[in-house]
Amino acid sequence: MRIRNHHQRAIDRLADAYRDDPEFLGLIIGGSVAKGYARDDSDVDFIIIATDEAFERRLAARDLFINRTDLCDYDGGFVDGKIVNLAYLKNVAEKGNEPSRAAFQGAFAAYSHVADLDALLQRIPVYPETGHDERIKAFYGMAFIQNWLFHEADRHGNRYTMTRAASQLALFAGRLILAHNRRLFPYHKWLPRTLEAVADKPDDLMERFNDLLEKPSRDHATALFELVRDFRDWGVSDLDAYTWFMTDVEWSWLSGTTPMEDW
Repeated sequence: MRIRNHHQRAIDRLADAYRDDPEFLGLIIGGSVAKGYARDDSDVDFIIIATDEAFERRLAARDLFINRTDLCDYDGGFVDGKIVNLAYLKNVAEKGNEPSRAAFQGAFAAYSHVADLDALLQRIPVYPETGHDERIKAFYGMAFIQNWLFHEADRHGNRYTMTRAASQLALFAGRLILAHNRRLFPYHKWLPRTLEAVADKPDDLMERFNDLLEKPSRDHATALFELVRDFRDWGVSDLDAYTWFMTDVEWSWLSGTTPMEDW
């Protein structure tokens, strides 16, 4: 990965600004710069590790962000960071959801006063094997339901529901293929790019994915869903999908389970 010179200068200045501050224990560079996705005008995203005392004080004051333009020497440049403590990083490594883990893909320490921080960072962006089969069935079931819902909304001329169902169908068809490849869901911003990069996916997946989002229609919804449905046997019947949606989505409030979007 090559970091542009002006981004590296911003990182160096950022590290210099906080390295000797006793409130902070380490600086982690993430975002598009760390992932190798950055454009010339991209900001520098970071996570800074506060001492427990400083973190609790800032949490109480609702002061957990740092945004500065003075450390950048390029047009529109800024550094944008979140303040966490070491316990947060350990919790993400132990039980973080997929987007929280994916945020650390490519991340690296610009400076650290924490022993073994690099080893901890390596433990975070790891696909969680626990619950893999259940996620596969859930993502397929949700894609099935959203395809059905799109057609129902189109039949009734419900533009709002059509638009939402198209987005949800693209999301869960995408998440199904990511899970099949054991790739972390990077949250919505980077979903298309991550999906495009996985090796084992249906031919023309991205074309069908983009067709539906650019022009939601019955044909485009059907084309994306059937492409994913026929890619392999997902082990979910139509009745399974309907039943799962009722018991695990519509009735999720009964058990207080986490909404699917946060898996």
